[in-house]
Amino acid sequence: MRVTAAMPRITENEFGSVCEVQVFNIVDAEFIAPGIKRFVIEAPRIARKQRPGQFVILRLCEHGERVPVTIERSDRQRGTINIVVQSIGKTTHVLNSLVTGDSILDVVGPLGKPSEIEKFGTVVVMGGGVGTAMAYPTAAALKRAGNRVISIVGARNKELVILEREMREASDTLMITTDDGSYADKGFVTDKLRELMESGTRIDLVLAVGPIPMMRAVADTTRKEGIRTLVSLNPIMIDGTGMCGGCRVLVDGKSQFACVDGPEFDAHLVNFDVLVQRNSMYREAEQKSMAEFRRDAESQVEACRAGMGKP
Repeated sequence: MRVTAAMPRITENEFGSVCEVQVFNIVDAEFIAPGIKRFVIEAPRIARKQRPGQFVILRLCEHGERVPVTIERSDRQRGTINIVVQSIGKTTHVLNSLVTGDSILDVVGPLGKPSEIEKFGTVVVMGGGVGTAMAYPTAAALKRAGNRVISIVGARNKELVILEREMREASDTLMITTDDGSYADKGFVTDKLRELMESGTRIDLVLAVGPIPMMRAVADTTRKEGIRTLVSLNPIMIDGTGMCGGCRVLVDGKSQFACVDGPEFDAHLVNFDVLVQRNSMYREAEQKSMAEFRRDAESQVEACRAGMGKP
């Protein structure tokens, strides 16, 4: 697949000056599960600097919202990054409507602190749903660092299990669970974690990435055994520099910002009640936005392609 140069877009600002704005080409796009799409985006500067655990913030078009998205992997030689996106809100639905050859207005990153990569011993890496995409690069890096990596991947059903091959290659042992039992073992990722703990397996570190209830359950499971546990938080973000305060999280009773202090935090110190509350603040507005999108989805996607209107 040939990677083309990012196409410039000429705009005129409020003072009448003409400026050139870089856009980011989508060089490949494919669904890897229902509602979950992998994009390969040309972003050579980000690809050169990206490290496991980091993310980008996207803005699809001029008046669009800014959304944080996981970097699944980067290719420095090709100058590309991979992101994995699940259709949940309006912006992610628009994004997943784009195809190879389309472009994204802004891709800012890499953001956040990289994962702590060193030789810990035995590490359990847990991915819930699309969180597996963020767990994968860290699992691979931990294995390269000489750790024994046990990965546990969970999804609601067989169709939603993603990156199985990649996670198997990055792990010494891979366990898979599905909520409904349609693939592998029926149950939750915490069931497998408890099995490991009860079997006497020495666990030196746990990393959990996924929905808040899953990460909270992991933290509760490891707390009583004193196993060091990290969770990767992805709250609402705007600027990604710690200035707006939108991604504030309460850790050990102190305010921190997921975009600059995280996204990984000590799971046993995170106040999950506050996290849930903050993430639900805009639920009504998000539902209204999705209803508007569904009424005229096609024209809104086309407006985004043209760089006009609200995505």
